Amino acid sequence: MKLVCSQSDLNTHLSLTSRAVPSRPTHPILANVLLQADAANSQVSLTAFDLSLGIRTTFNAEVLQGGTITLPAKLLNDIVSRLPEGEITLDDEILETEDQSVGEGLTLTLTPKSGRYEVRAMGAEEFPELPVTENDKAIHLPASALIEGLGGSLFATSADETKQVLTGVHLTVKQDTLEFAATDGHRLAVVETTNENLNDDDEELDSVQVTLPNKALRELERMLAHSSKEDEPVAMYFDEGQVVFEWQNQRLTSRTLEGQYPAYRQLIPDAFERELTLDRKQLISALERIGVLADQKNNIAKLSIDSESQEITLSVETQEIGSGMESMSAQIKGDDIDIAFNIKYLMEGLKALPSQEILMQLNNNLAPVIFSPVGGVKMTYLAMPVQLRN
Repeated sequence: MKLVCSQSDLNTHLSLTSRAVPSRPTHPILANVLLQADAANSQVSLTAFDLSLGIRTTFNAEVLQGGTITLPAKLLNDIVSRLPEGEITLDDEILETEDQSVGEGLTLTLTPKSGRYEVRAMGAEEFPELPVTENDKAIHLPASALIEGLGGSLFATSADETKQVLTGVHLTVKQDTLEFAATDGHRLAVVETTNENLNDDDEELDSVQVTLPNKALRELERMLAHSSKEDEPVAMYFDEGQVVFEWQNQRLTSRTLEGQYPAYRQLIPDAFERELTLDRKQLISALERIGVLADQKNNIAKLSIDSESQEITLSVETQEIGSGMESMSAQIKGDDIDIAFNIKYLMEGLKALPSQEILMQLNNNLAPVIFSPVGGVKMTYLAMPVQLRN
């Protein structure tokens, strides 16, 4: 195998692919990245697979001689990321001449414009194939809608592995909409985007629901942001236990999460006694300032609504350390009330809302509170208040 590629291409695609390399591989081959050089198409593919998440990326290169090899992902990444920009030659003549039955003696030589590096390699025979779905009918999704939906939901997934189904985003694909939902039991984010890329095969699409791990979706979001065009369709192949996303020359495979996802729509109140319109950035800035004090104790801030003066006051009081207060104007409908929140949950939701102004809707100081953008993306962020103690 012999090929010439740019340092930036190799570095970028290695960085993306290596995120699917397990930190504690159950088999030595899984610590490697699979490199495939295709002379006919002048392309190089890199693949990593931790037996749950699989990533394959492909880029153009001058392939003088095709071949396949696996290389230690971390070492290769560390070397390539430090090489100077410019062309790199990857050469594996030993692949041609040595006995590969046990992979001994395999070495890949990297030759940048200055220097020479040799990396011990392994044959590709034991590297597992990326999973495929038995369902060969693709559902086509707009890349822009996926990026938008993931950006507004991933942050609300749970980190608690004992509640597996909550560590993922629940995706509902309908004829003309995509709905993304995530909850960790304390907050809920729901984003509804438009599905505009359906082709003729998708016209009779039934509603499809699947829950996917947050790790896989974070990588999908990262890969799409790096390589996709907004109006480009992403093909999703889905069957029980497995999902595959494909676009351009990129591929991501992931297991699905089993279990019944909570009926999250039932958590959102139908009517509200109080409504506030707020400047989102101003509210975030105020929370960041008083959050310095809140972080010293329990991360809780009180929000007091004053309908007569049309303003809200955010306050933190810790007897051992001190107190802080911030006031800002708001358009308020409804009676005065004091309510408390975990600042971390409030901040993460507000940062994900894609608008200058936001609508805050609530009933009482223990009922779910809804935050949504004024105009733009259809997003709902639900945060549970914290009980105030006198």
